[in-house]
Amino acid sequence: MSLFFDNELTLNDFLGGRVRLWQPKTGYRAGVDPVLLAASVPALKGQSVLELGCGAGAAILCLLARVPQLQATGVELQPAYAELARRNATQNAMDLSVVEADLSALPRDLKQAQFDHVIANPPYYRPGAHSPSTDPGRQIALGENTPLTEWIDVAARRLAPRGYLHMIQKADRLPDMLAACSGRLGSAEVLPLSARVGRPAELVILRARKGGRASFRLQSPLIMHQGDRHLKDGESYTPEVSAVLRDGAALAGFASDRQ
Repeated sequence: MSLFFDNELTLNDFLGGRVRLWQPKTGYRAGVDPVLLAASVPALKGQSVLELGCGAGAAILCLLARVPQLQATGVELQPAYAELARRNATQNAMDLSVVEADLSALPRDLKQAQFDHVIANPPYYRPGAHSPSTDPGRQIALGENTPLTEWIDVAARRLAPRGYLHMIQKADRLPDMLAACSGRLGSAEVLPLSARVGRPAELVILRARKGGRASFRLQSPLIMHQGDRHLKDGESYTPEVSAVLRDGAALAGFASDRQ
């Protein structure tokens, strides 16, 4: 896949302008999902974080904006998006190492590394479960080629003892995620993301810990929008979600201390 020309890109603000991200005009474009993922990670200065499938860098750069001085690495399969992630790190004066690789065939030095946190926003759709796209980048980003179990297996192998995995996925993939964690990761918590009060969760964020022994916990849903229905144009995010998306706040939906 060829790299993007400047006239094929837009420069978009995230976190109220704290992060500025070059993205393709057509193809896969980051929305609120990677921002929420980044906000869920309880990282501390000096820790290490690995993002599997970093795309143009939305999630890991939003995390770096909230928690500076992280040792950050992104893995991206598509050369054009890997180059965008590097460009976006430079654009935001952030230190991010981007490795162009298939997560099932990581380079030797990365296979020998361990991280305090691994984050991932894998493709949401099983093979054949979504409408095909004429854009190869979008097709790869949305359609599963590498099984979800392998994403979690790779994450577990790269985590240091007591390290955390955070993954955002469609709610109907939760059984797959929990099954993949069995024998690899424990202390699983799930934060459902609901568009409005009374609506079923469409997405979930999974937190799991290497060596964790706490029982499974299902958190109260995070409600994205105010009101029970859309009434007018413009944003209607709840105050908690607005603080995450606009001010770079951490997401408080998970338990603060679990074994």
